[in-house]
Amino acid sequence: MIDTRLKQIALILLDVDGVLTAGQVVYDDSGQETKVFNVRDGLGIRMLIEAGLTVGIVTGRRSMALVHRCKNLGINLLKDGVRDKAAALEEILKETGVAASATAFVGDDLPDLPIMRRVGVPIAVGDAHDRVKQAAIMTTRATGGCGAVREICERILQARGDWEPMIKRLFS
Repeated sequence: MIDTRLKQIALILLDVDGVLTAGQVVYDDSGQETKVFNVRDGLGIRMLIEAGLTVGIVTGRRSMALVHRCKNLGINLLKDGVRDKAAALEEILKETGVAASATAFVGDDLPDLPIMRRVGVPIAVGDAHDRVKQAAIMTTRATGGCGAVREICERILQARGDWEPMIKRLFS
């Protein structure tokens, strides 16, 4: 059943802190925020985009590090500084024309619950809050910032039948 739902995804939205990162906020001596992203997650995201899915970000924090990461990966759908993730979802669905039922959201903490309750495929990372895991139809083995997004990307590509052809096309 999960693979059937994964196969129908046209849009995947990601939280950042705790999903694309391990949930730490690091400041240097000058007060500049730094984020650490997983390169394997990045490759998974690029593969989803290559397969024709739209990948977007919905996060409560703003960060230039995130803006640079999105540019690097080819993510053009960025909603940062979001207070109401459910309202952001409605805006995104109107912008993209994708139905909520064909949308996945990956979250880790309580602010993610409103959007998770509205998408067709709510997903939690392995170290997510228990309530987030309860709201999800899938929980990754990997933790946020440590390959969870890559795990999800591979599952989606496998469910769609795109995994092996993409490996052959890109890496043979």
